[in-house]
Amino acid sequence: MSEVLIGIFVGGAGKRMGGVAKGLLRAPGGNETLLARLLRVCAGAAPEAKLCLVGSSPAYAELGVAQLRDDPSGVGPIGGLRSLLRYAHTESCQVALALACDLPFLDDAVIGALLEPLHAAARVPVVDERFQPLAAAYAPKPALAALERSLAAGRHALMHVLKELGEGVVQLELRGAEGRSLRDWDTPEDMNH
Repeated sequence: MSEVLIGIFVGGAGKRMGGVAKGLLRAPGGNETLLARLLRVCAGAAPEAKLCLVGSSPAYAELGVAQLRDDPSGVGPIGGLRSLLRYAHTESCQVALALACDLPFLDDAVIGALLEPLHAAARVPVVDERFQPLAAAYAPKPALAALERSLAAGRHALMHVLKELGEGVVQLELRGAEGRSLRDWDTPEDMNH
């Protein structure tokens, strides 16, 4: 049994990228896919952690990594976070780390900072005054309770979950190179920076 569960979110449709499975794009400077690189970096930074993919996409089926279906589906990443938090709670994990699959520059230093002992409901990076809820660590039980309140109120944005957590959110300010490590690929133009 692992204390840490890392869930890599692969369920997005990638519409702004032309419908491609973003995790299968090539990472900069190598032959690895974004997902393969992220799995490698996570395994190096947290070798004892349990890894899974969040969201069902046939494109990733052959990788042999456990996949969690969004619950509910069709409501965006909140459905994936709910599945991740439920699974983490069931597995008695102390921390669930939620990571988007399109983080080509995420490094082990930032993962290590996110996985420092968590004495709050969540540790969420802030880059340029913006919260990054899909590169964040969550304590399963309180985060799941906040998520359920948000869903019950019909609020599906992950920012609503953070608002429900209130003072239970510890901000991790990332600047410079650390902040750039959370740059994601939402559009083809992002791949050129």
